[in-house]
Amino acid sequence: MVAEATADPRRRDVRQGLISRFLTTLAQGVKWLLLSLVFSILTEWVGMAFWWPEQGLDHSRDMLAAEIGFLQADFGRSLVSSDPAQFTKTFADRTYYVLFEFTRITDFIEWIGRAPAPGESGLRSRLYAAFQPVAEYVLAAMQVTQVFSVRLAVLALAMPVFVMFTLVAIVDGLVKRDLRRWGGGRESSFVYHWAKRSALPLLVLTWVIYLALPFSLHPSFVVLPFATLFALSVAVTASTFKKYL
Repeated sequence: MVAEATADPRRRDVRQGLISRFLTTLAQGVKWLLLSLVFSILTEWVGMAFWWPEQGLDHSRDMLAAEIGFLQADFGRSLVSSDPAQFTKTFADRTYYVLFEFTRITDFIEWIGRAPAPGESGLRSRLYAAFQPVAEYVLAAMQVTQVFSVRLAVLALAMPVFVMFTLVAIVDGLVKRDLRRWGGGRESSFVYHWAKRSALPLLVLTWVIYLALPFSLHPSFVVLPFATLFALSVAVTASTFKKYL
């Protein structure tokens, strides 16, 4: 059997269909989002312990207020939603509800965070004693999750920028390709493959870096530079595409 599989390479050639590719891409996207969220929470916890201990829980609360302020001040309209501020608020509220209220986590935190009555003993009093040292960290994780959901909505609102930049880059790249084709220019498969492989990582880095930032930053300072780099990689890919199909 091993000899047959070695002799016939088609037995080892397993190709993914359209649905499996979509599911694989979706799973990869969810994985990167979860990693970004976990990294954001861990960074906030480390910051509360070492970098901004005097701010404590207020740091994540101030981040949330700043992110909403950016949105209300500079996002008047979007192709995704006619009211970006309301869209983001609704998305953040629903995310908070699904993760913490629907799962009864907030009720549990309220239950174990309530001081026991004098002389009360039992499970709740022990849980209360264990919860007090980490109470601020738990609440900070919940607030960071809200910041994460706000930033996720902002990135969704900013995706038309990537689409617009990409369309311009494709047109520019194809024009340069035709000029190279009719002018007898040299063809470089190395540059083509390098540019092609760098496009998707740039898009992923935009989401990961912005979602995991441990401080508030206007989304334009993240979205526009990465959208420009992404468009540049698309333009180079289109311009260095082989002359003849």
